[in-house]
Amino acid sequence: MNFLKISFVVFFIIKATTSYATIKVNSLFSNHMVLQQGVEVPIWGSSSQEEKVTINFNGQTVTTKPINGKWFLKLSPLKTGGPFQMTIVGSEKIIIEDILVGEVWLCSGQSNMERQLKPRKGQKDLFNWEQERDLAYYPQIRQYMVPLKFSETPIEDTYSKWTVCNSKNVLDFSAIGYFFARDLYKNIKTPIGILFSSYGGTEAEYWTSKKDLEESKEFSKVIESYNAAITKYQDELKQFQDNQDVNSVKASNQNSVNNKDAASNKAVAPVIPFRGRMPAGLYNAMIYPLLSYQIKGVCWYQGESNVLRSSEYANLLSLMISGWRRDFNQGLFPFLIVQIAPYKTMVPEIREAQWDVTKKALNTALIVTTDCGDSSDIHPAFKQPVGQRLATASLGLGYHKKVETSGPEYINMTTINNKVVLSFDHVGKGLVAKDGDLRGFEIAGVDMKFEPANADIKGKKIVVYSTKVQQPLFVRYAWSNVPNVNLYNKNGLPAIPFRTHRN
Repeated sequence: MNFLKISFVVFFIIKATTSYATIKVNSLFSNHMVLQQGVEVPIWGSSSQEEKVTINFNGQTVTTKPINGKWFLKLSPLKTGGPFQMTIVGSEKIIIEDILVGEVWLCSGQSNMERQLKPRKGQKDLFNWEQERDLAYYPQIRQYMVPLKFSETPIEDTYSKWTVCNSKNVLDFSAIGYFFARDLYKNIKTPIGILFSSYGGTEAEYWTSKKDLEESKEFSKVIESYNAAITKYQDELKQFQDNQDVNSVKASNQNSVNNKDAASNKAVAPVIPFRGRMPAGLYNAMIYPLLSYQIKGVCWYQGESNVLRSSEYANLLSLMISGWRRDFNQGLFPFLIVQIAPYKTMVPEIREAQWDVTKKALNTALIVTTDCGDSSDIHPAFKQPVGQRLATASLGLGYHKKVETSGPEYINMTTINNKVVLSFDHVGKGLVAKDGDLRGFEIAGVDMKFEPANADIKGKKIVVYSTKVQQPLFVRYAWSNVPNVNLYNKNGLPAIPFRTHRN
C-alpha cells in the first residue's frame, strides 16, 4: 500500500472516530430548568472522549476532564434571577436556554401527590380545576417530571425534561405540587422548580434505599422476604420452562386429538411476585437520579399503602428521611409531611404515626388534612388547602419566616375534678371552633370506654368533660377513620388528631 493510500485510510479512521465523539449532560440540565440559589450547583454528564469539558454560565467558567467517560463539576453559589443561558463545550457544544435560579423542591409520594391537575379516568375531577387551569400563568414556575419506574439497581438519568407553567402544561403538573409552588411563589417572588417524583399505590419501603433497609434490624425482613419470593419464583419459572420443553417433545409424537387434550391441561406460568415492584425500586429509579441536584426541601404525601402496618410506619418513614438526607448530602433540609386525609379505610393510627415522625426527625412539619378528605374517595378532590399549607410550612422551616407552621398540637393534660384540661403548642393567634361548638372530642375513665365529650376553649387551653365519665383519665380527638372535627388556630390551620394515651 503506497503512502497516499495509507494517508487516505488514516484520515477516514480519524474522521469516523471524531464523528462519533459525543458529550452529554444529564437531562436534569435542560431548557427551562431551575437551579437552586445560594449553594454550589453540581452539573454532570458523560463524554466518549477524555478531553476537557468547559461550562460557561452567568459569568462563571469551570472546567474538568471526564474520568471513565463521566464528568462532574460545580458552579459557585448562584444568585436568584434569569433567564440565563448555559454552554457546555467538549467534543461538541451544548446550549441550554431559559434557565432560572431560585428555589427547587422535591414533591414525592404516592397517588395523592401524583394526581395531576387534569381529569383522570376513574377519579373525581379536582375541585375548580378548569378555573385553576385558566389562571395558571406562572412562567417562573417549572416542573421536571420523573417517569414512573421501578429498578433493581440505581439508574443515573430519567431522560425527562422541564416544562414551564402555563394553562396547557399545568394539566400535567402535580396538582398539589402546583398549588404549593404557586402559593410559595406569591410569598417569596422567586423562581420555583418542582422535581415531581411520585408513584401511585406505593409503599414507603419502595422509596427507601436498599442499604438502609438491609442495615435496619426492623426492616431487613422486607429485603429478605422479597429475595425469598424472587428465588422461589425463579425456581418455579425454570421448572415450568423445563416442563414446557418436555411437553413440546411429547406433543409432537401425539395425534391431534391428544394434542387437544394436552392443550386443555396446559400448565400456567408462575407470576412474578409483587407485580414486578420491589423494595428500594423507586429509590433506585426515581430518587437516586436526583441525588446530586441541589434542592431546598421535600414535600411528601404517602402512607395510604402502609395503613395496614401503621405501627411500624413512623420508624420506616424516619429511616427513609434520614437516608435521603444523607444521600442528598445537603444537610437537614425541610421535610414536609402531608397527613393522610379522611377516608373510610384510613385508620387514625396512620395519622398518629405521621405525627410521630415529626417528633423523631428534625426540621419536619405535619400538614393536617382533616378538612380535605372524602369518606368515599381515597383521592379527595380538594387539593388547594394542602398546597397552601405546604407553602406556609415551607416559609417557616425553609425561609425562617415568622409564620405558624402547624395547627394546634396536643402537649399534655391535667385533671381537675371531673374535667380534663388540655394544653397545646402552635396555638398561634389563639384557638377557635370553626362553625359552631367544638366537635370530635371523646373522654374515658379507667375502663377505656370512650364517650362523646363537651369541650370548651379557655384561652390557650381546652376543657373536656362528660356527665357519663365522672373520673376521666383519657381524651382523644379526631380519632376515627373519617373524623368530624373543627378545632383550628386563628391562623386557619386545623388541629393535629391525637390521643392522650397509647395502647
